[in-house]
Amino acid sequence: MLAKRQISLGLFLFASGHHVAGWRHPTAQADATFNPSFMADMARRAEAACFDMVFLADNNCIQQDDWLAVRRMARPNIFEPVALLSALSVVTQRIGLVATGSTTYSEPYQIARSFGTLDYLSNGRAGWNIVTTSNSLEAWNFGRESHPAHADRYKRAAEFVEVTKGLWDSFEDDAFIRNKESGLYFDASKLHVLHHKGEHFSVRGPLNLGRPPQGHPVLVQAGGSDAGRDLAARTAEVIFAVNQTLPDAQAFYADVKARVVAHGRDADLVKVMPGFFPVVGRTRAEAEDHMAELQSLLHPDVGLSLLSFLTGGFDLSGYDVDGPLPDLPDTDVGKARIKVIADLARRENLSIRRLYERIAVSRGHHMIVGSATEVADRMEEWFVGGAADGFNVMPSTFPAGLDAFTSLVVPELQRRGLFRTGYTGTTLREHLGLPRPAHVVRGQVALPA
Repeated sequence: MLAKRQISLGLFLFASGHHVAGWRHPTAQADATFNPSFMADMARRAEAACFDMVFLADNNCIQQDDWLAVRRMARPNIFEPVALLSALSVVTQRIGLVATGSTTYSEPYQIARSFGTLDYLSNGRAGWNIVTTSNSLEAWNFGRESHPAHADRYKRAAEFVEVTKGLWDSFEDDAFIRNKESGLYFDASKLHVLHHKGEHFSVRGPLNLGRPPQGHPVLVQAGGSDAGRDLAARTAEVIFAVNQTLPDAQAFYADVKARVVAHGRDADLVKVMPGFFPVVGRTRAEAEDHMAELQSLLHPDVGLSLLSFLTGGFDLSGYDVDGPLPDLPDTDVGKARIKVIADLARRENLSIRRLYERIAVSRGHHMIVGSATEVADRMEEWFVGGAADGFNVMPSTFPAGLDAFTSLVVPELQRRGLFRTGYTGTTLREHLGLPRPAHVVRGQVALPA
């Protein structure tokens, strides 16, 4: 008998909360981004609620250079995510640990070694969120005068992932024999030297690390453009998505699942998890009051700057903030998110001011303000309606927003049989119902038997 399908939940651990002004709220931990002990506490709370994973985004710059606005945000400080998750692996036992690693401003060997090590430190709980980097400001921190074009970034990413997987397969699973009598530590006939030479990378290998406990860390991808969806369909095991409406989410879900099948993969083994911004109260009125309080803390400089950043750097300063959003030019930066934002403005006839008030909340992700029953109803509707296999939860503030979700919504999902009441496995793959990948022989055997 097949087990009942259940929702997967990730906690998007981000600054003092996902509302851009959330750090100002009286209940928020304003120094969260400087406070590893607090981050550890949030991970443990998510683990106590049986979340599949915690997720850390990353960037290699201060995301905006509008200093009038940036000085009002809690986001210029961000820990290197693999280092932070390595620390969190020591103070948690079950919850998955997923971090972003750029294929544009990293190298395959570095990523393979870092995330492979994290998989060992956590006993099989690591995941790599594969991004091509949309922020052009990062180029200046890596000796480049310009950011690579969108198509070029995705071509590099496809090769990057294959090289990284090849490095994780440097050793077969049973290569390390550690025979004290013979003096052989590993069987060299089970060591494979990659010798990769491609358009973007020349990597000899092998990786100086045994095959990770999960075979390789869980592969996550978040691109929403056509190129991003195709990369996800070829490589990803979890897909993070940005969708505002149920029909849009259903269309995205159907599209990427069809692409997965077209690439010869099992669609059921690729989990689609949209970003989900819940503001939860014991009643809808309580949730709405909390939301209004958060919105009152939003400074106009921050809202307008954030909207400009999320629309590819489009300068909105010369436009009437109470007028409509102008037509946005085509850009290589953040194509999918820009479309989501523009569609939202047109669909709901939002002025620039009303739009930035919405974007400051969820950055284009789906938002709901309501009681636990209403939030669970929405999640169930998307889950059973072919729009999601789970959700990447984005609390408005930490810790209060997370606590509201875990104390009110999680028990309601459990009552409906939609979410686990306890872990049944120990690895991230087991939480997600994903198989451990078999070793693939690549390159040359170091020493034939």
